[in-house]
Amino acid sequence: MPNLSHLWQRFLLASSLLVGLVIGAGATIFGYSNLETVDVNFSVLHLHGVPLWTVAIVPLAVVVVAGTLYHWSNSLHHFTEHMRHRHRVHELEAEVASLRAHMDQVLEMPDQSALTEPARKAPALPEADAHVEATPRNSRPKRATLAVAAEPVEPAAVKTNGGAEPLPAEPTPEA
Repeated sequence: MPNLSHLWQRFLLASSLLVGLVIGAGATIFGYSNLETVDVNFSVLHLHGVPLWTVAIVPLAVVVVAGTLYHWSNSLHHFTEHMRHRHRVHELEAEVASLRAHMDQVLEMPDQSALTEPARKAPALPEADAHVEATPRNSRPKRATLAVAAEPVEPAAVKTNGGAEPLPAEPTPEA
């Protein structure tokens, strides 16, 4: 399913452009149609001989300009916050990388950048451990295992009804 938010945003921008053009055309027609003068009395403000179209258009223009300035300042605020958060994310990513490198060093694990570096030579082993296979230094050490020497086992006699019978001989595989 396609992401419709981009299309919806384009639709809203196009429709607001059309509404703005219609309002602008209407204001122009209103201004040229109403050339009479009027007196404006608002509380202590008294204006005489003001063209009628300015009574409707000037408040509308003031609201549009104020809204535009508010929108620009709000967008600038969001942009600066975005850049501040982006900078902080980069700082935290660098800190995580350094902590991982430190943890790998403490745990003697291979470094993330060791994949691109040539393999290091293994240290020389003491002669007592010469029979043990050498492992690369940057690999994690394995746990030691103890081997138990097996004792030769003789077939035990099986007791049945109080008597002892030897085990049957194992058949030899025929070639």
